[in-house]
Amino acid sequence: MELRVFTEPQQGATYDDLLAVAQEAERLGFGAFFRSDHYLHMSGDGLPGSTDAWTTLAGLARETSTIRLGTLMTSATFRHPGVLAIQVAQVDQMSGGRIELGLGAGWFGQEHTAYGIPFPDTRERFERYAEQLDLITRLWTTPVGERFAFDGTHYQLADSPALPKSVQDGGHRGGVPVLVGGLGKKQTPALAAAYADEFNLPFVDEETTAAQFARVRRAAEDIGRDPASLTWSNALVLCVGEDEAAIARRAAVIGREVDELRVNGLAGTPAEVVDKIKRYEALGAQRIYLQTLDLADLDHLRLVAAEVMPHV
Repeated sequence: MELRVFTEPQQGATYDDLLAVAQEAERLGFGAFFRSDHYLHMSGDGLPGSTDAWTTLAGLARETSTIRLGTLMTSATFRHPGVLAIQVAQVDQMSGGRIELGLGAGWFGQEHTAYGIPFPDTRERFERYAEQLDLITRLWTTPVGERFAFDGTHYQLADSPALPKSVQDGGHRGGVPVLVGGLGKKQTPALAAAYADEFNLPFVDEETTAAQFARVRRAAEDIGRDPASLTWSNALVLCVGEDEAAIARRAAVIGREVDELRVNGLAGTPAEVVDKIKRYEALGAQRIYLQTLDLADLDHLRLVAAEVMPHV
């Protein structure tokens, strides 16, 4: 099982806060540092304000050396797919081939209103999302020297040089690895089967994980794809402590209840967390994204690295 650090900087974090976490995660041996892609906080005051995901990752690409970097999830509503393809390929070059693109349809209407970003209805967002997955992966895989055109319902490209190219070319469809996630019963599994290198489930229990993993496996088999070619992952909020007092202290800092976190997250002593991770592993999960909400508490990550990571 690979453990990855996942942050939510829209809740209040500077670039320097994120850099400190990413560098410590790299030193401790976590598999990746990921961040959300949001422009508005969901609780609290969000001070000092949101940072841009791909600007952040560009900086981290130059200030780390081994840890993988990515988004859970970039919203397809935020950027034109041609621009996003360029951004991601460039940051991949800047990192020496350590970038992964988590791409989702977008869901948080308030952040769109706050910054003047169009927010279509659910049907149109998924139409645009599907076109973006196709368009971006094809831009990356168009041979150098050839031209690319795309005539979709929402996006049209003509005579594109399809540059720059990413360093990586090992994704399911070539280029940077792509993550798809979510709980939709039809469109999400179909898109994951067609485009994803990794399928991720955010903040769901074991029963839901088993059911949704099964839907995606069936969708892959329906198009002749081996489900084993996908990586399977979960994201869960992290709250680990050496004893009950430490667990309660960390839960209080992030505004959560210990009992609720034990049910819905990865909370408890290291032994409890190891046991829960192994239950997700038995369902097919190969990676866990540890949602780390208190970015000042680097001892939290040090505890996980020392007392959880060696046992999973």
